[in-house]
Amino acid sequence: MKQQNTLKIINDPIYGFITIPSELIFNLIEHRYFQRLRRISQMGMSYLVFPGAHHTRFHHTLGAMFLMQKAVQVLRSKGVAINDEEADALYIGILLHDIGHGPFSHAMEHSIVNSISHEDISLYFMEALNAEMLNKLSLAISIFKNEYSRKFLHQLISSQLDMDRLDYLRRDSFYTGVTEGAVNSERLIAMLQVKDDKLVVEEKGIYSVEKFIVARRLMYWQVYLHKTGFVAENLLLRMLKRAKELSGEGVTLRCSDALQYFLQHKITKEKFNTEVLEIFAKLDDTDIISAMKFWSSHEDFVLSELSNMLLNRSLLKIKVKKNPISIERVTEKKKQVMAKYSLTEEEASFFVFTGSMTNQAYDMVHDTINILTKKGKVIDVAKASDQLNIEALSKRVVKHYFCYPKGVGA
Repeated sequence: MKQQNTLKIINDPIYGFITIPSELIFNLIEHRYFQRLRRISQMGMSYLVFPGAHHTRFHHTLGAMFLMQKAVQVLRSKGVAINDEEADALYIGILLHDIGHGPFSHAMEHSIVNSISHEDISLYFMEALNAEMLNKLSLAISIFKNEYSRKFLHQLISSQLDMDRLDYLRRDSFYTGVTEGAVNSERLIAMLQVKDDKLVVEEKGIYSVEKFIVARRLMYWQVYLHKTGFVAENLLLRMLKRAKELSGEGVTLRCSDALQYFLQHKITKEKFNTEVLEIFAKLDDTDIISAMKFWSSHEDFVLSELSNMLLNRSLLKIKVKKNPISIERVTEKKKQVMAKYSLTEEEASFFVFTGSMTNQAYDMVHDTINILTKKGKVIDVAKASDQLNIEALSKRVVKHYFCYPKGVGA
């Protein structure tokens, strides 16, 4: 059925009215591939910690497109030549940058598909849409892949100060109620400029950049790496891993046809063809939630227990330390769990595990945020800032976690 461009604006709780800039973009938004993002949560299992965090990838991508429109407007006003074709390609690129996310955003790419990132799948979707829409997405794909000659356009879509980050920090802050992440995206965009084909920030915007970097660090510790949400994400990955193991042993699990396909097949990057993409396009959060409800009464203890933990928010205990957890401590805890629930060591590993979490607010090595001084010199923000903490925030902070069932030892 032919789409008709009758919807001109969308009301967004963060920015107000978002204008859809063209009929092509309207048709992309209306496409079933994109509409699926209404059923993909932006923040995974974080709603178990922050009850308001039920916003979706659909919200986020529209917000990022809105900010891209503002960025194009600002750069054009400063004499940066961006033609209409390039502008449309930027809107399309940022609109579709997250289209490859699976259920609960990151669960699929770490559990039941192998060596395929959501960026890879986003590109597969973009290429499929390009074929369907008579190659009208070719320039957007070129910019997205950083193959276009004007490199600053790619930076607007993917860099340390791109429209993606400017939207998700502010949006996630709004929906979680964690005000530390409320960056001033309008001010940052107003300070953008291009120098020698590189995206830079005018010197008078340096304090806004500093706040942005600090906000990112705080949001990671307070929200994205919050220990309760973190353990819930790990339980989700382990639940899907167990389901895939059982399916591989010939056990048929109740779930949607799309999820069943990925449980029963080993999908690698080489095998991710058009047929697989179509099946992936049918997957969303509801597939996982409904499967969880079926599996909560399954005879396999590991699968049913993990499902019930997530459904009822009865999660594992998690301890976060500066130093790695000793092998002896992990082994002892596994033995306690094995004895209490009559599990094998392999089964106990689903409930007792350790690892590390990393937070690096700013990367001084790859794709830096550059400040344009009043004298026309370009300097890394960490060097230009009079705040010593920016360089300190570029250091990778690693913490170690230890998860195990409550009520099993101390």
